[in-house]
Amino acid sequence: MSEKQKTLKEAVTISGAGLHTGREVNLTFRPAPENHGFKFRRTDLPGQPVIDADADLVTDTSRGTTIEHNGVRVSTIEHALAALTGMDLDNILIDLDCPETPILDGSSKFYIEGIKKAGVVEQNAERQYFRINEVLRYSDPEKKTELLILPDDTYKVSVMIDYDTKVLGTQNAHLSHLNDFAEEISPCRTFVFLHELELLIQNNLIKGGDLSNAIVFVNRLISQEELDRLAKFFNKPRVEVLKEGILNNLELYFNNEPARHKLLDVVGDLSLVGTRIKGHVIASRPGHLANTHFARIIKQHIKHETSQPQQPKFDPGKPPLYDINDIKRLLPHRPPFLLVDKILEMSDHDVTGLKNVTMNEGFFVGHFPDEPVMPGVLIIEAMAQAGGIFVLSSFPDPENYITYFMKIDNVRFRQKVVPGDTLIFHLELMSPFRRGISHMRGVAYVGNKIVAEAELMAQITKKTVS
Repeated sequence: MSEKQKTLKEAVTISGAGLHTGREVNLTFRPAPENHGFKFRRTDLPGQPVIDADADLVTDTSRGTTIEHNGVRVSTIEHALAALTGMDLDNILIDLDCPETPILDGSSKFYIEGIKKAGVVEQNAERQYFRINEVLRYSDPEKKTELLILPDDTYKVSVMIDYDTKVLGTQNAHLSHLNDFAEEISPCRTFVFLHELELLIQNNLIKGGDLSNAIVFVNRLISQEELDRLAKFFNKPRVEVLKEGILNNLELYFNNEPARHKLLDVVGDLSLVGTRIKGHVIASRPGHLANTHFARIIKQHIKHETSQPQQPKFDPGKPPLYDINDIKRLLPHRPPFLLVDKILEMSDHDVTGLKNVTMNEGFFVGHFPDEPVMPGVLIIEAMAQAGGIFVLSSFPDPENYITYFMKIDNVRFRQKVVPGDTLIFHLELMSPFRRGISHMRGVAYVGNKIVAEAELMAQITKKTVS
């Protein structure tokens, strides 16, 4: 059953401080038209420039994901994008009056609440998915990071983290359906180790940071003097280390909240692929750099796959344009060299034919009999016969004509063809048919895989009367 694209019923604004600038930020999710996708608009800049949420535009991944286009930047976008994806939305315009999104409590919780308040509405256009058809992988051995995606019927995410620290240990999180994102993943807050926090403070990088928007893990002994210094920086009366090895700024929602937050980040960063995907993402020690690299790998794979010619669609229950008896009236070939069973479709510039490859083919007796493979030259011959039918069908007396090869160019064999396969041939004219010369490009498919392709030139001549 097809799914429809979704957007918001009405606009909703979420406000808060930006993590690094400390400035007050107003972020507004706005309804957007079909096939719009996710886009950011900087309303604080002249002309209100718009930036696509696109993995190819990522320029920085230190403590968050930043995209930039024509000198215009938007930072820390992953939590907002995770909320949009987790709430099953497709088309949203995100207005910002600051270079970064509000950090809020370090999760997607308040974005989710805003989306629920605005409401979700279906649109008329159908949602398009790309089903992952092979294993894709990104790895960084130095950081012990690996992400891969496996073929699956739905979108799933599994995450494992282990930073070689006793205080955090090994954690796992899993999202089997986006319906669970709002309750199980969105409240989970970002986390940081104390030594990372101190470095950020020293470099003046978290002006909008607050002990209420991050879980702080303490993986070393810390003096009371240091704790007092942190309390002063974050304007807290007192800071102490709890027995769980975290500062007393907050309580954990889940024992594996850090792993769940990393999963949240993966969902947000992979939304930069720009296409709905079906596949199982498995991530080990992910981070924004790895996530966005992986998003580009997936995006490039989708671009490559969708640019390839697709097998012509046909209904096996629909009567063919020409059956085998019609073909025998058009072609002089007979078994074992009649290699086309049906002509499915034909126009004034192309033709689609079919051959069922069975174990009873005569050539399998001698062509690798222990592991039968259809000879490549016969695939080309079958393709040519489909082209011959296309040409001869335009003659009022096709039985009086015959086709001969003149030239075969750019032949490529990509996959083997074996008994049980159904070959689909699609041929298109490369130039108009004139002076008895036909020049066509043919592609042969088994399933969605191209098995062979070639450019064929043939001459059509009248039979010699004996």
